[in-house]
Amino acid sequence: MKIATIVGARPQFIKAAGVSRALRRRFREILVHTGQHYDYEMAGIFFDGLEIPPPDYNLGVGSGSHGEQTGAMLQGIEKVLKSEAPDKALIYGDTNSTLAGALAASKLHIPVIHVEAGLRSFNRRMPEEINRIVADHLSDLLFCPSQTSVQNLAAEGIRGNVHLVGDVMLDVLNWARPRTLEKAYEILRRLGIEQKRYLLVTIHRSENTDQVTRLTGIIRALNSIEETVIFPIHPRTQKVLDRSTLRLGPHVRVINPVGYLEMVTLSSSARMILTDSGGLQKEAYWLGIPCLTLRDETEWVETVEAGWNKLVGFESDRIIQAVSSFQPPAFRQELYGDGNMADRCLPLIG
Repeated sequence: MKIATIVGARPQFIKAAGVSRALRRRFREILVHTGQHYDYEMAGIFFDGLEIPPPDYNLGVGSGSHGEQTGAMLQGIEKVLKSEAPDKALIYGDTNSTLAGALAASKLHIPVIHVEAGLRSFNRRMPEEINRIVADHLSDLLFCPSQTSVQNLAAEGIRGNVHLVGDVMLDVLNWARPRTLEKAYEILRRLGIEQKRYLLVTIHRSENTDQVTRLTGIIRALNSIEETVIFPIHPRTQKVLDRSTLRLGPHVRVINPVGYLEMVTLSSSARMILTDSGGLQKEAYWLGIPCLTLRDETEWVETVEAGWNKLVGFESDRIIQAVSSFQPPAFRQELYGDGNMADRCLPLIG
């Protein structure tokens, strides 16, 4: 059986690292990279660090408006699918690459497999929410990370071929953790930081970068925190800051995006994580690091219910207060599977 896997952004590279290793033991995989994240710091460094096979196709779409980017992806993916004629197409998550892959495959009557199906923020102003809803309704086989995501699909009338399998990012994290041990000291030494003596911050979602009020509130909070802050900056966020009058305090250490293993090291060594990333919310939970989510809602509601993740939005006072006072409970229950998601999926695929 031939499977066309479609990826385009950093979170998808992580998920593909876990699934592709298992997939290639049984099937032939054609890896299609849309080029949504395209430079080395956003893409190449992840392929290298995660030991992902080089893509068979790189569409080189790059950045652009949602319509422009998705349209170019749709055109490029359709050409590949017509040429390769795969038996199934596999998509991940909720990016424009996900949407374009689902549309192209379904219009060519190629069954679609959606990994990380059923997530909902119930905020349709998020482009990711639109992408995941459309992808789920076009998919023929849906792999869910949680019972909540299964229930979300059922509420929308999607009940067939829905499977609770856990989250493949835990598979990858378990693979990565032993590999970070030898690098941990060097990374912290290079940055001049000590374990549990800094905060780790990531900001990339358009709801935060494109709204001046939200970004201003977050930056003011970071500037008011009396701790070292390590801030691996997303290119989108860097561009917005470069065009604005916002300035970061000297204790906020802006660094270039880092590879997956380096990010796991920074995450596991931090005192606390502040983020608008879905993947980092989960990784913080698995690593036992308190997390403040710089959004008003999250798809990963279980981490909030478990008391290890707190929604703080963008208001400075609320963020500052949470940084000093948020204390998770001692107990962490198992969430999102047992780290064997990829192997669990293989017999379901075929």
